[in-house]
Amino acid sequence: MNITVMEELRMFNQVYREMDAFYHMLAVKSGLSDSALWILYSICEDGDGCSQKKLCEKLSTSKQTIHSAIHKLEQDGILYLEAGTGRDKNICLTESGKQLMEQVILPIIAVENEAFAMMGETEAKELLRLSERYGRLIREVYEAGNEHTDFRTL
Repeated sequence: MNITVMEELRMFNQVYREMDAFYHMLAVKSGLSDSALWILYSICEDGDGCSQKKLCEKLSTSKQTIHSAIHKLEQDGILYLEAGTGRDKNICLTESGKQLMEQVILPIIAVENEAFAMMGETEAKELLRLSERYGRLIREVYEAGNEHTDFRTL
């Protein structure tokens, strides 16, 4: 198999892996799984009462992964579930969960905000625009397949 990857794409993928490793390190330092960190982050963004279904969609993560992480956080006394609409369960923070949010998630968001602000409005918008475009193009190419690989069998 002949694989050609541009140096820029290799660098982009390396940056992506480094960002992923950075958030993983933050999760580990906080005693959380990656999924738990992102669940708490999402609750911080959206507020108490978001549904498991909404989390799966927002985090682009399987129901099983979200359910397992929520179950662990529930066992640890970080959150609890209450009845939502239909079969949905709403996720709410306990007092311990609110403290964890203050100690872990809000500082992460503060670091992100500062780093994003340092880029300036023009660069920040360009980063977002190009990232969205690249993500959209990857999906389009994947869905269309190409002459070398039939992605539809995956």
